[in-house]
Amino acid sequence: MSAKPEVGLVREASWQIVAGGSAGLVEICLMHPLDVIKTRFQIQRCATDPNSYKSLGDSFRMIFQVEGLFSFYKGILPPILAETPKRAVKFFTFEQYKKLLGYVSLSPALTFTIAGLGSGLTEAITVNPFEVVKVGLQANRNTFAEQPSTMGYARQIIKKEGWGLQGLNKGLTATLGRHGVFNMVYFCFYYNVKNMIPVNKDPTLEFLRKFGIGLLSGTIASVINIPFDVAK
Repeated sequence: MSAKPEVGLVREASWQIVAGGSAGLVEICLMHPLDVIKTRFQIQRCATDPNSYKSLGDSFRMIFQVEGLFSFYKGILPPILAETPKRAVKFFTFEQYKKLLGYVSLSPALTFTIAGLGSGLTEAITVNPFEVVKVGLQANRNTFAEQPSTMGYARQIIKKEGWGLQGLNKGLTATLGRHGVFNMVYFCFYYNVKNMIPVNKDPTLEFLRKFGIGLLSGTIASVINIPFDVAK
């Protein structure tokens, strides 16, 4: 009898990981071209650089003409490989940190903030090697067919620089800041606002409520953490 609740929790956690991973895969496939553009804008040094992009539209045009259509999907394999463990770490550790903070007399807002920060820092350690490979592939201006494979590029980094902070884990500090700040703001804003706005009995309106809160939470968190993302 006592094992049933535990089995239910395991099933629920497994379903959340599968659902989150599937949603993340769709998100990556849809948004990766914009992520490539974002990376290119972040790494270009100055406006006088002949390879610099003048606008969002100009970047799409130049990449398409010079590198080809598939170049918008450069570096897509690392985030796909990292998505399921990233989601699992994010939500699992958030719940664990929240439970630990339950032993301390903290307000719900502060609990969500600290638990979000902790989950973000843990998540960053998991995804940073994938980010290093992804950004390197996205920065490559050769055509899609000419660029190295994901595994080949990862082996190249390890061979030249190793596994440490100058190699496959380069930029870890900035990644810790990016994920820590994002999750801290996102979870704090999402759960506090969600609790303030009453649940709607209409399924459509309830979906829109959650969607709107999630969209606003993600937007605010992204705006606040973008300096760390540029540094990364």
